[in-house]
Amino acid sequence: MARPTSNENYLLLAAIAPQDKSPLMALAKRISECGCVLVESRLSALGTHVSVSLLAVGSWDAIAKLETSTARIERDEAIKVHVHRSGAKPMQTDLLPYLIEVVAADKPGILFQLAEFFAHHGISVESLTSSRFRAMQTGAEMFSSQITIGIPSKTHIAALRDDFLEFCDSLNLDAIMDPMKF
Repeated sequence: MARPTSNENYLLLAAIAPQDKSPLMALAKRISECGCVLVESRLSALGTHVSVSLLAVGSWDAIAKLETSTARIERDEAIKVHVHRSGAKPMQTDLLPYLIEVVAADKPGILFQLAEFFAHHGISVESLTSSRFRAMQTGAEMFSSQITIGIPSKTHIAALRDDFLEFCDSLNLDAIMDPMKF
């Protein structure tokens, strides 16, 4: 069986390392050296570590070279790398991008309840960041989140917004839901 010659082979790399050994430079350099192109990337400093997710694209041999080189990167750079064959994200022209922002007094389960609300309504979570912080004025522990969602175009936006804000009111969450402005 002949190997595909397409340049559309994807490899997802997820790495975790201590902050002083951020995996971004080592992985980005290796992606380039293997003849691949970086399609998407995400980096987050979480606790004392850095988490990086990278999506590379290239010919089948360049992706294979990158895939096999991760063991060496783990050994030489002392970072943990997980690789997974992936594909291009399918175009979803029927989804409307909206931004959700939530701030509330921190309590267990907020993120789960938000995710459950979106899943129940058939809404995809495209990206999410959340954090816990201490309010400057009072010292209260607070929860903050920014969530990008994809709403099916056939959804009645006003009704969804009403349901979402009612849901947030029931949990005492301060929230907004606005269309993405690019």
